[in-house]
Amino acid sequence: MNSSARAFWLASPGRGEIRDEVLPEPGADEVVVRTLYSGVSRGTETLVFRGGVPVSQHAAMRAPFQEGDFPGPVKYGYLSVGVVEEGPAALSGRTVFCLYPHQTRYVVPASAVTVVPESVPAGRAVLAGTVETAVNALWDAAPLVGDRIAVVGGGMVGCSVAALLARFPGARVQLVDADPARAAVADALGVGFAAPGDALDGCDLVVHASATQQGLTRALELLTPEGTVLELSWYGDREVSLPLGEAFHSRRLVIRSSQVGTVSPRRGNRTYADRLALALDLLADPALDALITGESTFEELPHVMPKLASGGIPALCHRVRYDTSA
Repeated sequence: MNSSARAFWLASPGRGEIRDEVLPEPGADEVVVRTLYSGVSRGTETLVFRGGVPVSQHAAMRAPFQEGDFPGPVKYGYLSVGVVEEGPAALSGRTVFCLYPHQTRYVVPASAVTVVPESVPAGRAVLAGTVETAVNALWDAAPLVGDRIAVVGGGMVGCSVAALLARFPGARVQLVDADPARAAVADALGVGFAAPGDALDGCDLVVHASATQQGLTRALELLTPEGTVLELSWYGDREVSLPLGEAFHSRRLVIRSSQVGTVSPRRGNRTYADRLALALDLLADPALDALITGESTFEELPHVMPKLASGGIPALCHRVRYDTSA
């Protein structure tokens, strides 16, 4: 086995570096994965990169194979696709998805990887974790046929939700974002698009994913009486104020949280593995390629991550490519 690997670490808030790693010998129930691609989950990972995880959330925010602690040094990430180099015969040579940080090779329990369907290209499979979040959100939201729906916030999560809602029978779906460039993404996904001031109101459901106070306020404004805002944003250490003293009560509005760390209780008979397998099946749709808007090599990641965090690279999903053939 090639026991050498390299991993991206957040050395301190705002500064990343690549470190050498030595892999342990795999056990009988473990696999060695050679990474092909990983994805930067821009909202969460850039919050981690700038050191914005509140102390009270350090435990809750840990990724499955995280090393180190917030605010750093920490090895963090959870969108990895690779090939099994060693492991049980049923997995050997298969392309798999794993909730692992940015690293060239790694050893994990065989139960921690999910086989990528042959209908899904490896480069698209990095979206699995985000599409899984969208699946859980829609289980929580439980939209109905013919609903009028807005998705406020055209980032990686918001666009994933919009992509799944585009398939929903009879629904009016509009992606709402301040960046006019998101109109092209909405068009590729098959949903409408509007700037915040032009969005259609009277919505039965608004999914909010902009991670801004202004976006959440606008989401409430777009609701019909007794409508629901499903809140997907993670604000980290920022406080948010809302106009709950205006028409919030008289219109009987609802704000409901959703978080991928728990399988929606509305689907209590499903496991985490079921949810991830469903997300990977849904990625057979080539329209989801519109969510991958940038790519760099693994070696470039220490220089790319600050630009992603600052908005200098306005990516949805930024894909990281690995040259690990040797």
